[in-house]
Amino acid sequence: MSARTYLLAAGAFAIGTSGYIVSGVLPAVSEELHVSHATAGQLLTAFAIAYAISSPILAALTGRWERRTLLVAALVVAALGNLLAALAPNYPLLLVARIVSALGAAVYTPAATLVATVLSPPRHRGRAVALVFGGLTFSLVLGVPAGNLLGGPLGYQGVFALIAAVSAVAAVAVRLWLPRVDAPPAVGLRQRFAPAADRRVLMVLGLTVLACLAVFSVFNYIAPLLTETAHVEGAAIGVLLGAYGLGSVLGNWGAGRLTDRFDTRKLLVVLFGCFTVVLATLPLTTTTPVSAGVALFVWGALTWSANPPIQSWLIELAPADSGLLLSLNASAIYLGVGLSGVVGGLVISWFGLLPLAPIAASLALVALVVLIFALKPRPAQEPPNALVVTSPAPGSAARQWK
Repeated sequence: MSARTYLLAAGAFAIGTSGYIVSGVLPAVSEELHVSHATAGQLLTAFAIAYAISSPILAALTGRWERRTLLVAALVVAALGNLLAALAPNYPLLLVARIVSALGAAVYTPAATLVATVLSPPRHRGRAVALVFGGLTFSLVLGVPAGNLLGGPLGYQGVFALIAAVSAVAAVAVRLWLPRVDAPPAVGLRQRFAPAADRRVLMVLGLTVLACLAVFSVFNYIAPLLTETAHVEGAAIGVLLGAYGLGSVLGNWGAGRLTDRFDTRKLLVVLFGCFTVVLATLPLTTTTPVSAGVALFVWGALTWSANPPIQSWLIELAPADSGLLLSLNASAIYLGVGLSGVVGGLVISWFGLLPLAPIAASLALVALVVLIFALKPRPAQEPPNALVVTSPAPGSAARQWK
């Protein structure tokens, strides 16, 4: 792949770390700002909701911007948001800083994906997109565990300052080494949301929201959960988060290849079924550091393996509007992530940490039910496979699929 594509992936790594870092520094934020774990978890909620709402809006407003300029601006905004987070003296200002960071992230990820496809030959465009998204998943391998490890000696302020510096360096690198890329044809808000009128698209987007809601309801609070179940803290939690991140990278990589070989919808049924079981049994499988590492590795692999087949499914539903659908899917991801902070916080407040994973698994089960309903055959006027008759006999009746 082109070195420029790896540069875009590095920017995605900075953006991903900025988004997920709260999971790693949650204990430090809770202790230093004297707020509960549930309250600290709302920082991820604020980031995710701001991303979900602003992504399609900002994409329309910046549609005529030259792409390199847009990427630099997005990284600068993300850097400023993280710098504000490092300087925030209290929780409300930290919440505002997270929203500012989200605005930069909401612009960068879709724009970087588009630029990666433009700079790559057609036969490598799929790999280019996977590489950019690989930057996001790699942030779980290195970024979030590093945040957890550095949260003690540096405090959460030092961690956010470090992310601000990385984002600023990425902005300079993009400005210096990325070529100019003309803006694509502008797309208005009405056209951007038009594909969402399709019932099948709505079901897939709903599946994405439910899946992310189930995953991040637990992942937001994984540090205190591991302390209670496996009796680990500090550096040990960072290592376990690394196991989750490694599983996510391998799961994303493997699922991309499985998606090319098997039916995407049937593959998703298998993945969601296994994912639901693993999530429901987390309190039982994370009782020791070793078992917790294995469980988190498997959980991460199953979680992130759903991304390639879901995106492939959306492209199959509307090839001409695939860019718009993938943008809406990105918003659906962060909507689920945002709601997860609220749901997870309520569960912890009402029932405690241990019931969190089984309750989240019930949401994954609902997602599995939605998926099964989405697999129902299309109406007769929209057959999944067209029967081609090259030389119909005169007067023969047209054959129909039952």
